[in-house]
Amino acid sequence: MARLRWSVLATAIVAVTAAGVWGLGVFGQLSEGGYNDPGAESSRAADAVRQELGARGGDLIAVYRPLTGTIDDAALGKRIEAKLGSLPRSAVSQTDGYWPGHNKQYASADGRSAVAVITLAGEDDGAKLSSYRDISDSLGVPGTSLQLAGGAPLQDASASRSTDDLAFAEAISLPIVLVLLLFIFGSLVAASLPVLVGGCAVLGSLGVLHAIAAHHDVNSFAVNVASLLGLGMAIDYGLFMVGRFREELEAGHAPAEAVSRTVATAGRTVLFSASLLMIALAGLLLFPQGFLKSLAYGGLAAVALAALLSLTLLPALLAVLGPRINKLPVRLPRRNRSSMWAKLAGVVLRRPVLIALPILAGLLVLAAPVRGVHFGENDERVLPAGDPARQAIETLKTDFPALSSSGVLVVLHGEHGAAPSTSGAAAFEARIAKVPGVTAVTPAGTGGAVVTWTATLTATDPFSDTARDAVHAIRDLRPPLDAELLVGGTTARNIDSLTAIGDRLPLMVALLAGATLILMFLAFGSVLLPIKAVLMSALSLSATFGILVWIFQDGHGAGLLKVTPAPLEAGIVVLMAAVVFGLSTDYEVFLLSRMVEARTHGATTAEAITTGLSRTGRVISAAALLLIVVTGAFALSSVTTMRFVGIGMITALFLDATVVRMLLVPAVLKLMGDAAWWAPGPLKRLQQRAGLAETDLPNSAPGLSTPGPSTPGRSTPAVSAGPVLSAPAVSAGPAVSAAPAVSGGPAHATPALSGGRHAAPTSATAGLTPSFQPATPLPARPSWDYSPHPTGPSSGLPIAGSAPSPGFPHPTSGLPAIGFAPTPDFPHRASGLPTANTGLPGAGSGLPCAGNGPSTPGSGPSAPGSGLPSAGSGPSTPRSGLPSAGSGLPRAGSDLPSAGSAPMPQMPFAGSAPQPRTPRVVLDQQPPDGPRQLDAPPARWALPPGPDTAVPPGNDTTRELGRIRGDETDSSVVFRLPGMAGPGPRPDPAS
Repeated sequence: MARLRWSVLATAIVAVTAAGVWGLGVFGQLSEGGYNDPGAESSRAADAVRQELGARGGDLIAVYRPLTGTIDDAALGKRIEAKLGSLPRSAVSQTDGYWPGHNKQYASADGRSAVAVITLAGEDDGAKLSSYRDISDSLGVPGTSLQLAGGAPLQDASASRSTDDLAFAEAISLPIVLVLLLFIFGSLVAASLPVLVGGCAVLGSLGVLHAIAAHHDVNSFAVNVASLLGLGMAIDYGLFMVGRFREELEAGHAPAEAVSRTVATAGRTVLFSASLLMIALAGLLLFPQGFLKSLAYGGLAAVALAALLSLTLLPALLAVLGPRINKLPVRLPRRNRSSMWAKLAGVVLRRPVLIALPILAGLLVLAAPVRGVHFGENDERVLPAGDPARQAIETLKTDFPALSSSGVLVVLHGEHGAAPSTSGAAAFEARIAKVPGVTAVTPAGTGGAVVTWTATLTATDPFSDTARDAVHAIRDLRPPLDAELLVGGTTARNIDSLTAIGDRLPLMVALLAGATLILMFLAFGSVLLPIKAVLMSALSLSATFGILVWIFQDGHGAGLLKVTPAPLEAGIVVLMAAVVFGLSTDYEVFLLSRMVEARTHGATTAEAITTGLSRTGRVISAAALLLIVVTGAFALSSVTTMRFVGIGMITALFLDATVVRMLLVPAVLKLMGDAAWWAPGPLKRLQQRAGLAETDLPNSAPGLSTPGPSTPGRSTPAVSAGPVLSAPAVSAGPAVSAAPAVSGGPAHATPALSGGRHAAPTSATAGLTPSFQPATPLPARPSWDYSPHPTGPSSGLPIAGSAPSPGFPHPTSGLPAIGFAPTPDFPHRASGLPTANTGLPGAGSGLPCAGNGPSTPGSGPSAPGSGLPSAGSGPSTPRSGLPSAGSGLPRAGSDLPSAGSAPMPQMPFAGSAPQPRTPRVVLDQQPPDGPRQLDAPPARWALPPGPDTAVPPGNDTTRELGRIRGDETDSSVVFRLPGMAGPGPRPDPAS
């Protein structure tokens, strides 16, 4: 990706720009229908009427109320007739109503208003909506007040408000998201990248929807879904990718290598996350309703493009920017967040039952209202109470109940193209009137092979149980022998729609659960982890819907939110189920990926939980917060449907990213113990062959072995992202040969500790057994990651590649330098220091070098210039450990901390084991031309002299040797080493 960055960048920009420009045309091709099942009985009833009687009225109903006089005023009637006759035939196919025939069916009971029923031209809802917009401003008549009711005004008001509210939501959310990203990244350049990718994803999804709309009906709400998911998921994915890239840069990798590592780690997680969410959205395609298919089109296009651009355009931008991604920094106070998550993990792990049981009980209580859920369709109640379209429909239901959409359409369709007999039709009409819940039966038209009636119900709510029972009772009537009975209308359409959803919902559930189980098993190699993930997601989803039912259906808090309680729209509920389940599984993947990675590296269950929570807690919380802002802006909409989505997403994300993932999941994993990671042998081998498991990368810094969690008394595999760092053996002369850092040791030796920058905290610092690895050449400028001990010494801690040094008499010694053979019984602490090019004392320094044998009496003469007795030399004299002339290096035993030795109290250095809740510290190598100078170091530490040093404590003859850098504050501390002569020439690094 880094090598092709300019090509990828140019291709992506051109493609997104072209798709966005072309995609703007989709707004003229959107529809407002698709809520019914095309193959259901209610749809067949509407089709039969359309075929036999032509397009019927009801698309638009104009309610005229004279300002003075009555509806029978002749002059008023002529003006209304003239207005209706002047409507263009390209928009109106038929008109009917009170004028000119004064049909009492179209007059109100009090005689103060009358209606004109207009059938709009167009084959589908989109075409009819376009026709309505052409004539909506041409229907006014002087001397009257006008209200426009019917399906077309309702769709127009909903679509217009949704479009305006969407633009308002994006205008509100984008600046807030950018500010939050500034707080998260601390750089304006880094913060702008996820927003840029999100905008590109939205533009690209519009182009995809335009292409689909050319061949299929696409509901206008698909654009809202594409905007919501495209922007939200691109920002989430960008957060993970940019954060990991900056982490790799800080670890010392070149930009090209950092991009490769970012795509291989965070990119892999993004791919799994997007796959799971797309599978959830693809489940909407199983349903026959065009509305749900439209939502699937918008969601799939947005999520696919968000993932694709995050894995192509974003890496190309990262490769181009490189370290410049940290440009335009914003200096903000920073805190050590990882320690907070580690503390939280400790609390959960100490009391898993006490944490899990109340949370489970609370989620079940929140889910309880789901048992009383009722489903309906979008009607005028989705609009604000003062909206003209809603007020007109309410007037129509009150003054003209036979014309309102709450009536039931009853159709007798004769067999073989012949109309039913007149006597049979009359008898059947009488039977309809006797059905419980039916107040009146009105003929709606006869012609061709059909006879139709409108049955007015006692229930004012077409989605109530009373209305449903009446429809079921009418459908149970036996029609005449020569006819087929078809029942349509709003209530019948809703019943058929719910039946279709119920029939296919098990398929969607099986698809979601099955795909989640398979993909998560292939990713993590566990049987129980995917099952737990599905159950946790289902529990979170149930609690979310319980809250939504409690608010939007039962009306609790409806006044505060300014919504009218109504049955939930089934299609939106299915959409929310798919999205919330996908996002819940998404966060589960992010959390478990770090846990499984730590487990793969040998951590215990508790350590893996701590690692996962401390590494992903901040990221998951930040991602959820950003998505809450993006989707939560929908809660500001004046349309109840969008507000339902916004509040639902806020609730789901808050519950899932905090209570479920941060508390319940760790507690359940602790209770499951090692069984959480289990899989049968054959399945484990299948997962390994699939090649989707967590894999090790080269370590987090060049040439670095990263220490990680370990447990006393337990043999853990080596956890290293790369080769164990070792220094080359240094020979003081021809007679002394270097030996690799391989030494015998106890049979139960613990392999190399791993972690460093990515180490999981561990409280176990004693009882560890050293490990042995072959020495590897040390890079020219190495650095060591380690964590300081917060309170005191941690003696006896091994480091990668070290051998045991059992005979050291001082508590702060006992471990040789990285990659060196042991120096048992050597009486001084400054043992085993690295050699030339490491920035630490080497050959000729008076300190033992790798390859030297033990300094025992009578061992033989020392090698030339070594300053140490070599094999076969005699006993060393008291001055045998002095440095060579002019070396400026400390004498043996001067109480210096050696690289790789056990930590001294309050004095960390390379090789110490990681400790919890402490910042990372880096010991840097000095440049060859002199010590590193710091402008204003906050402190200078002086080390006390060793027992063999003649220099008294507090001597000011010091020399700057190294520094440490805190990861959070970037403060520095300069080591000033007592007992040194004045600054002399530094040894040649190449020697």
